[in-house]
Formats: sequence, C-alpha cells, structure tokens
Amino acid sequence: MFTINVDGKSYEFENPVRLEKLSEKVPGEFYAATVNNRLRELSYEVDYDADVTFLDYTYYDTTKIYGTSMRYLVVMAVHRLYPHLQIKFTKSISMGIYGRAINGDITKSMLEKVVKEMKAIVDADYPIVRRKFSIKDAKEYYKEKGYDDKVATLDYRKEKVNIYEADGYLNYMYGYMVPSTGYLNEFELTYYAPGFLVRYPRIEEKGEIPEFTDSPSFLRVLNRAERWAENCNADMIYKMNRLIEHGKEVTFVNMCETKHNNQLCELGDIIQKDIDNIRLIAIAGPSSSGKTTFSKRLEIELLAREIKPLMISIDNYYLPIEKAPIDEFGEPDLEHLEALDLDLFNETITDLINGEEVRLPLFDFNDRERSWTEPIKLSKHAPIIIEGIHALNDALTEFIPADQKFKIYISPFTQVNIDYNNPINLTDIRLLRRIVRDLRFRNTTPAKTLAMWSSVRRGEYKWIFPFIESANYIFNSELTYELCVLKRYALDALKQIPNDSEYFIGANRLIKFLKYFNEIDDYLVPCNSLLREFIGKSVFK
Repeated sequence: MFTINVDGKSYEFENPVRLEKLSEKVPGEFYAATVNNRLRELSYEVDYDADVTFLDYTYYDTTKIYGTSMRYLVVMAVHRLYPHLQIKFTKSISMGIYGRAINGDITKSMLEKVVKEMKAIVDADYPIVRRKFSIKDAKEYYKEKGYDDKVATLDYRKEKVNIYEADGYLNYMYGYMVPSTGYLNEFELTYYAPGFLVRYPRIEEKGEIPEFTDSPSFLRVLNRAERWAENCNADMIYKMNRLIEHGKEVTFVNMCETKHNNQLCELGDIIQKDIDNIRLIAIAGPSSSGKTTFSKRLEIELLAREIKPLMISIDNYYLPIEKAPIDEFGEPDLEHLEALDLDLFNETITDLINGEEVRLPLFDFNDRERSWTEPIKLSKHAPIIIEGIHALNDALTEFIPADQKFKIYISPFTQVNIDYNNPINLTDIRLLRRIVRDLRFRNTTPAKTLAMWSSVRRGEYKWIFPFIESANYIFNSELTYELCVLKRYALDALKQIPNDSEYFIGANRLIKFLKYFNEIDDYLVPCNSLLREFIGKSVFK
C-alpha cells in the first residue's frame, strides 16, 4: 500500500498507477507531472509514496515537452509520406520551429499532405512508448535508416539511449514526450520557403498558439549564423567535438572571436558613414547577451575611428522605489519603463545633443538615492551610447528625432544542432551564461538563478523582444565554441542541486545536454572576449 497526494487530496493504491490515469482525478488538461519534484512523463508509473503535481500550460516544461513531441510528429508524418527525406529543424521564428528538408525540396502541396497525415496520426492516438536501446543497437538501427547524424552523435553518449516508438516509428528527440499522439491536436504547420514553420501552444501566450509575426531582420541574422556554422564545420555537436579531438580548438576559438571582430568592424563602418546624423546609439538585449562587454568593445571600435562616444547608464535614471509602478503581484515593478525618470532622461540627452553643459545623475541602489556628477559637455560629432532593457523603446527617447537614433539589438543566435531533428535552444545559451556568471561573481547558486529565470523571461517578452525589428543592426553575440568552455563551470555546479529540489528538473535537463560537449580549456579564450564577461578575467572588469 502506498499513498499519493494530488491537489490537496490523498489516494491509496496497492498496485502501480500510471500518471495519465491518475490525472483523471484532477480537472484540467495536463501534459506532464512532477513526482516528488522530479519531472515525469504521464506514461510514468508510481508505486511509492509521492506528492504529484500535474502540469498544464502555465509551466515552462510543458511547452518544452509539447514542442519536442511536435518535432517527433512532423518527422513521423514526413517519414510515412516521403521516407527518403531528412528533416532538419533549426531556427526559432515567431515562437515556432523552422524546418526544411536537407536532401530535397518540400513544396506547398507536399506540406498540405504532411499536415493531413499529422492530423490522421493525432486522431489515431497512437501510444508513444519509451524504449531503452544499447548504444550499439541504436547505432545499428539509425545506420540502417541512413541517419548518419544520429549515429555520429551517439559516439558521445556513454549510457543506454531512449528511443520512442509510435505505431512502429522510432526516433529520439532528446527530451520528454506526451504519452500518445492524441495529445498533439493543437498545431499549425505553414509553408515558409524553402521550408516550413511549426507553431504550437506556448506558455508565453497562456497556452495559445502565438499569432505569426514575420521578422525579416531577425531571420537574416539566423540564416547568416547557420551558414557560418556550416562553413566552419560546427553546425552539429559531434562535428564540433571532432574539431577538438583533431587538435583544431585554437583555430576554432579564434574563428569564432574573429567573427565578433568582423561584426564590430562592420558596425563601425555603418556608424562612421552616418556620424553627422547619429547622436544616440541605443543598445538592448535580453539577459546574458554580453551587453556590457559589447558596449566597451564598440566604444573602442569608434575611438579607433576618431569618434569619441559618451557612455550613459540608463540605470542611473531610476525613480525612488515608492514611485515605481506596481506589478500583478502587488510589488514594485522595477523592470517597467515608468520605473525610470523619463522626463529627466530625455532632458539630459536633448541638452547634451544641443551642446549644453549637463550634470548626469548617479543612482545608489543601496539607499536608492540620487547624486550628481560634475558638469560635462558633449564634443561635436560625439554620439551618446546608452544600454539597457528599454533602450530600443522609442517611448524612452521620445524627444530625440528618429533619424538621430541608431539602435542595436544584441543576443546570441547559435545555430548548432545535436542532430538534424534536434536544434539547441537559443535561450539555453543565455541561461548557462547566467548560471556561470551568477555563481562566480554574484554568490548566486544555480538553483537561485533557475528560480529567477521565468521572471527574467517574462520581462524580456514584454520589454525587449517586441522591439527587435526596430533595430538598425542586430549583433549576434554567440561564440560557437562557448558551451565547450561553459561546461567546465556549469556541469559540476548543476549536479549539486539535489533531486528533491524543485529546480532539479531544469538542472537535470541542462546536465544531459552539456554531457555531449567536449571541453575546451578557458586559457584559449582571449582576454577581451565577450565570453570573459561570464567566466572571468576580462580586461574590461
């Protein structure tokens, strides 16, 4: 006899009970569950005392599981109709996943048949069963199917591998799945030449499918990143590992760093050509994009061109905490635009641009009081550089004419896959950067960083992402080799999170992911590298 606590009620059982069956006792639509704080698929059977929480679309892990299962469904449908085609998923566009065939074309009419087949698979409600394979057997199966990318990836897997089966179709998407295809009844698959876009319910949209928003500038950066990764033979983890195994890590690291240098040079050229008009350079990006190092390196790039910018921190324009807007939880919302003294900010910037002498505010975050600098004056053709969460929002700089503003969006856009069916999540790059930085420099454990991450993400969706397309330049701050370095700092720290912690779920997912990477010694990382912002020993600190 064992007891399971669910939603404030206790149930006693004598035989193992499947979570999917148990979920019928709780009203709602669920896709996974936690059992004693461990993330479990609904196909999991419980035979011990446990606290169970069923997860709907208010949980990040549910979005991950649904997205993983959707990729499985797409590839399964394509395999049934066009078994010769291999599908590669890469970019994240409009909260959806972009896919294309790497060994042929997918036409609009073909895609319509794929959608019809997907709906038939969903209606059939095939069980999705997890099976354990030895590495040898998994390799033999994938080799027989011609999935060389999966065979090569398994070289870096030491233990047995899970492969999911639905109606005879087998594949592994490196993540948990829904228990049957019938759960995947909400999706949109649209033609997006030369491939397609898969969209599905998201936590950010409260369980709804996001409305499609085209982002041509964002897409160009992703395409450029994908071409670059392919050209330097680092678009797959196993290819990256082989570069290291063959002693080419020095070349690899410096190629990545040179890509940053080239972007800075390109950016410097653009700004220099229009320096007579540009008075304000605004930089924004989500957490752990590398904004601090980038701003300093951009300043150096401009100084080398005899342009002397003035750096102004938006953080010095915070209002007293009692004047900050209140969030949905009744707490001061310090990420809100109106937590800033917008009038003072615009007055300062406008006066500087007009050649007037100005005292800049200094904000003390300990006592939340303001002091002032000595008077300063802007020299002719000297642009002002600002950096912060709201920098691209015209509501922050409404008094500055649009033609005098140059906006830069910065974020890492890694286009590296585990295998063709499984791209690396862009957000995980930033999360790992932040985990390492918080641990090394902010005395913050990985568990605390994981605890804050959902709040950080909400702020990004509200205050940063809507303004990406307004940017004059998008700087890709990814360094393709960086996960091989971050692994050295993050892996052991993540392993310290106990399995009864509510943050074990997120930590364990990252641990499984990091294990695939070979390590690169951090002494190869240049002292002015953007990566040094997170691992330490930066010349800018």
